[in-house]
Amino acid sequence: MQGRLSAWLVKHGLVHRSLGFDYQGIETLQIKPEDWHSIAVISYVYGYNYLRSQCAYDVAPGGLLASVYHLTRIQYGVDQPEEVCIKVFAPRRNPRIPSVFWIWKSADFQERESYDMLGISYDNHPRLKRILMPEGWIGWPLRKDYIAPNFYEIQDAH
Repeated sequence: MQGRLSAWLVKHGLVHRSLGFDYQGIETLQIKPEDWHSIAVISYVYGYNYLRSQCAYDVAPGGLLASVYHLTRIQYGVDQPEEVCIKVFAPRRNPRIPSVFWIWKSADFQERESYDMLGISYDNHPRLKRILMPEGWIGWPLRKDYIAPNFYEIQDAH
């Protein structure tokens, strides 16, 4: 089964992969990093004018990193706005994804947090720097293969 955005992208020859629907019936799409900027612009023009949230996660130890975007079509007089979830997967070795800051300004702190915690670089982000960890922090704390510096077991603390 194909959602509205996926059908529209297929009709216009835009490459993506449908990942189905979540438990709330929200369509989920996978977009390649190199296609994300143009599809983000197209999504905005199509009516997805609100970035509800952006987050990122580590898919598996040594595997891909994912940047997830929840987009909503906000329209006057619509009680149940249409939503879509877009996942952009990037390789762990050099995770680079185009920033959508220039399309949805609300991506600013959210992309910075994903950079800070997982090391995903968002190309063309105007202020891509650490937001939670100190500037000199080494590594990406939310990666599954991250080893905390000076880690010790709690029982060894006394």
